[in-house]
Amino acid sequence: MSQLERADRILDTAQDLLLRWGYRRVTIDEIAKRAGVGKGTVYLHWRTRDELFLAVGAREAVAMIEAVAAAMRADPAEIALHAYMRRFFLEAMRRPVLRALFTRDTDTLDRFLSSPARQPLQGAKLLASREYLGALADHGLLREDLRPEDLDYSLPTIAFGFFAIEPLLPKELALGLEEKADQLADVLRRTYGPARPPSPARLAAAAPEVVEIFERLAREYGAVAYGTTKGGDPEHGS
Repeated sequence: MSQLERADRILDTAQDLLLRWGYRRVTIDEIAKRAGVGKGTVYLHWRTRDELFLAVGAREAVAMIEAVAAAMRADPAEIALHAYMRRFFLEAMRRPVLRALFTRDTDTLDRFLSSPARQPLQGAKLLASREYLGALADHGLLREDLRPEDLDYSLPTIAFGFFAIEPLLPKELALGLEEKADQLADVLRRTYGPARPPSPARLAAAAPEVVEIFERLAREYGAVAYGTTKGGDPEHGS
């Protein structure tokens, strides 16, 4: 078994237990046992329990970001802010660990929601966001009076409000996921979009730069997801 296959087996097991039992109850011992490896093998990839659970979320984030980038490559209109955030919302809500993170599901994630282990990726996310918004501004794909940094606070406040409201929605408000995503896109288009819809040529010109930003972010998340291997295998290939 390759190191990557072994890491995926551990991550699969950790994700399954996290979603079934919740963060508080899952131990490294139980993950190792169910993955068919020794405890030392888990620590060969991730130094702490929180780093392992961060890796579980990072792996789902890689899949989400790659799906976003693929959509942008297929259709440059997907790079527009409202279109990107619509797809981001749909992709995140369809992935159970990311959904738990973004909706602040304390039953599943408990105190991991405030764990310092989550901090290393914050800088990468902010840099990618600023580069993305900068590319949009450079190509006339944002409202003319906006600077990219003007969105540092307001954009996540609006966007993540759509996630945070999930556990508070009354049952009578029976909106489908696509409807929620459409409403998010409409709010962002009206708030930040240019006065006139951009031409296909303008979107196509900006697309390669934007796609590269997200491809790089996916690689950075991937590095966190799969950790590092230090020295030899304490279990001789387990």
